[in-house]
Amino acid sequence: MTSVRCSVKAPAKINLSLDAIRKREDGFHEVEMIMTMVDLADRIDLTDREDGVIKVDVSEGFVPNDHRNLAYQAADLLKKRYNVKKGVSIYITKRIPVAAGLAGGSSDAAATLKGLNQLWQLGLGMDELARLGAEIGSDVSFCVYGGTALATGRGELIQQISPPPPCWVILAKPPIGVSTAEVYKRLNVQEIEHANTKAMIEAIEQQSFAGICENLHNVLESVTLDMYPEVRNIKEQMIRFGADGVLMSGSGPTVFGLVEHESRLHRVYNGLRGFCQDVYAVRLIRSTDS
Repeated sequence: MTSVRCSVKAPAKINLSLDAIRKREDGFHEVEMIMTMVDLADRIDLTDREDGVIKVDVSEGFVPNDHRNLAYQAADLLKKRYNVKKGVSIYITKRIPVAAGLAGGSSDAAATLKGLNQLWQLGLGMDELARLGAEIGSDVSFCVYGGTALATGRGELIQQISPPPPCWVILAKPPIGVSTAEVYKRLNVQEIEHANTKAMIEAIEQQSFAGICENLHNVLESVTLDMYPEVRNIKEQMIRFGADGVLMSGSGPTVFGLVEHESRLHRVYNGLRGFCQDVYAVRLIRSTDS
């Protein structure tokens, strides 16, 4: 019997704005985030198995291939919730750097949910897949929908908004990992300068590239920059080389620069390549059919 296969792209996300409103009783922070996707993506290949086993293989050896992997968790959740007898082989081709603040693992989980919904013919809508995603991790719901969105709650409540105007995005990641939990633990919501989420949404709706650059804000940035001088250095270099707007994504350590004109793109990219190995020049994804 021929195995049924399915391939799904899992794009990276960046935070144009990230605000923490308060610490919740469940230990998470109440957040307001504007997230959008870029065309740096992992690829998820799914193959039906008749033996009921979930098997994960990853192109990068240092990514877990067991129950710690979010794609595994997505398959396991669907299998148990909908009493699926079949199994699946999941092959993840990694392009998104790991532990980078780009939601690589969350996007892999979202792509697995969408792919298995098709492969196992579960007939679930996007809202239901997003609700399942929230059980796996805070960014998974957004990654299910894709596009550009305001995320609230602990990040799982998603309201889609217009895509930003087209531009280039340069991503630079130093060779370190950052613990999101540790960064949030050190964050003092009483002392931070909060993001102007409303102004960012208005700038996006008005397709104002300058307005977006002016309102880039991430309350986690000051914490990570204090903990990791390498991240501060990358941000300073990116500004020096001429990116129009520069911000750390998520809890870091990746820093992104928005660049409107291609002529400036090469200067920023080449300048950063001089002292940072993981540098990518990508575009925003402006539609949700990623």
